[in-house]
Amino acid sequence: MSEYVELLARVAAPAGAGREVTDPATGETIGLVREQTVEDLEGAIAAAKAAQPAWAALGHAKRSELLNAAADRIDAQAESLAHLLSREQGKPLNGPNARFEVGACSAWLRATAATVLESEVVVDDGATKAELTYKPLGVVGAIGPWNWPLMIGIWQIAPSLRMGNTVVVKPSSFTPLSVLAMVSIMNEVLPPGVLVAISGNRDVGARLAAHPHIAKVMFTGSTAAGREIIKSSASNLARLTLELGGNDAGIVLPGTDPAAIAENLFWGAFINTGQTCAALKRLYVHDSIYEEVIAALKDVTARMPMGNGLDESNVLGPVQNKKQFDIVSGLVEDAKARGGRVITGGTAATELGDLFYPVTIIADLDDGDPLVDEEQFGPALPVIRYSDVEDAIASANRLDTGLGASVWSADPAEARDVAARLEAGTVWINQHGTLHPMAPFGGVKASGYGLEFGVEGLKSVAVPQIING
Repeated sequence: MSEYVELLARVAAPAGAGREVTDPATGETIGLVREQTVEDLEGAIAAAKAAQPAWAALGHAKRSELLNAAADRIDAQAESLAHLLSREQGKPLNGPNARFEVGACSAWLRATAATVLESEVVVDDGATKAELTYKPLGVVGAIGPWNWPLMIGIWQIAPSLRMGNTVVVKPSSFTPLSVLAMVSIMNEVLPPGVLVAISGNRDVGARLAAHPHIAKVMFTGSTAAGREIIKSSASNLARLTLELGGNDAGIVLPGTDPAAIAENLFWGAFINTGQTCAALKRLYVHDSIYEEVIAALKDVTARMPMGNGLDESNVLGPVQNKKQFDIVSGLVEDAKARGGRVITGGTAATELGDLFYPVTIIADLDDGDPLVDEEQFGPALPVIRYSDVEDAIASANRLDTGLGASVWSADPAEARDVAARLEAGTVWINQHGTLHPMAPFGGVKASGYGLEFGVEGLKSVAVPQIING
């Protein structure tokens, strides 16, 4: 506990000098965060810009060595960091939650450090030799979300640093302390100015996207906020990677064993209590196994305890903030009023705390119902019956989002055929939302553009250069 207190003290503002950050499970104040300004941002960008040439000059091998050293430092303070993350975001320590997220940060740093991006000879015909290489962009602005603040932060930070850029990080105002703490830990081994974090409001984020010294903006958040980032970045033509909202569809094909897929379905929908961009958010089930799938999901739900994240027995936590809680609650109430059949949950778990909403599965809904058409970003899953696979594919594709999708089947060939017809950046088979550091990830349609992870992720934070000679 003393290590946690020390870590928090490193990044929290002194009494009377900041804004309160509260624990969504209890409402208690965790600490204070400095409300930095646009003027503070100017200093942060100036520091990153000044540090970038020397950082780039270190070369790939040395930068990778330092990324591995940063991963070592995160591992050394993993428990304190997970404790702070659990209190600030609400996710439990156990399950695919806080400890998992911190572990993913060091794992992603190591994987990014080990990824090789070679120069490529694209023409060599005797008369011309053209070689494609990749150079640093300069300063990258990384604007993160509140749902997976550390892991998504590393997804932005690691490739940018690996390719010789410096990074200015602006965390969500809901979860600033854990991000500031992680950056502080990494800066124990990184040169000054290479990685700078700044807390602040929307004005700070807008200025970061619009700043003439920012060469690239990486943003994860809502589609509406992504559109504002595009507008802000237009004046300086900053490159963009946008991972925006999703309303991922899952299709369960006939002949599938409900019991065999139930736990993967559950975690595909309810990881991080449903607060995940690429979570399963609407489930289409064939008429022949509709009731069996619902029953299997209900059985899994009954085994998943919800409560304060610091209780080692819990694997589900609160909704992170009141605004999101109200969205989830409103969509569920609307679904009930439309005749949706509540399988489990359906009313706020006030006995646990103000922001707890139980896992809620609502059957017998249709396309066009708000809980189906609007991203709930919380622990509520609509289940829609279908009888023709063609109709299910059309339903999955009809919305303007396309981050992820999944197909569930005992027949791999049939599943791949359906998967190839879904309009999503990633389609999973018999799983949903699982990621690998070498498998590129990104959305289509209103879910954004640009790829992260692996070789393609390195290319996205670099300038391609052709050398002819």
